[in-house]
Amino acid sequence: MYVFLVVFGVMLLIVVAMSIGVILGRKPISGSCGGMSALGMEVACDICGGDKNKCEKETEAAAKQSQAQAEDLAYDATRKG
Repeated sequence: MYVFLVVFGVMLLIVVAMSIGVILGRKPISGSCGGMSALGMEVACDICGGDKNKCEKETEAAAKQSQAQAEDLAYDATRKG
């Protein structure tokens, strides 16, 4: 029971620390494309293949696809027929 309480307390502290970061307006976690070059590593990202704009394009494409799927699943009760 003691171990459970310790683990619960640690997890609670982690959640509180993350919420404080959100409250203080920290920048949200972002993708890693370009992150390696910021560290001085000249290696191409496995996801974007060196094209830093590709991650943004893929994110936009995924959002459009998700929206199209949501529209396909929706039912318009105001339409007759």
